[in-house]
Amino acid sequence: MKIFLTIVMCSAMQGACLEPYIFPTSYSSYYDCITDGYKKSLEKLEEIGQQEVNVHGIYLKFDCKEVILPKPKPKGLPL
Repeated sequence: MKIFLTIVMCSAMQGACLEPYIFPTSYSSYYDCITDGYKKSLEKLEEIGQQEVNVHGIYLKFDCKEVILPKPKPKGLPL
């Protein structure tokens, strides 16, 4: 089981959102993913800056999705 963080940036003024960004790093627990989602969302808002956030009504939403990866196939069977 792997859990992936997805963040979407939206504008309340435009009434639209950008395509979701899926982080390449996976998490082994939902808790770790959610707490990192809050941290990464705050970092992104700080990067965008107070003025742009206020002018465009920018907000971020995030989610953690569980992906069940298939088991690897055996490399070869003995004869």
